[in-house]
Amino acid sequence: MFGKLRSKLQSLRANREQGATAVEYGLMVALIAAAIIVTVTALGGSLNALFTAVTAAITGATP
Repeated sequence: MFGKLRSKLQSLRANREQGATAVEYGLMVALIAAAIIVTVTALGGSLNALFTAVTAAITGATP
């Protein structure tokens, strides 16, 4: 009887740990996504200007 109870408690603990791991991975993905969004937003204007200048240089260099 105690063996079954112990086994059940161990399986419940394993399920909680898996749930906690999933939450941790979800938080990491959210933080990485937020960092990407902030970086793209911060550098967006300067990258657009750079690509515009490169496009103009290539277009002007065509014979």
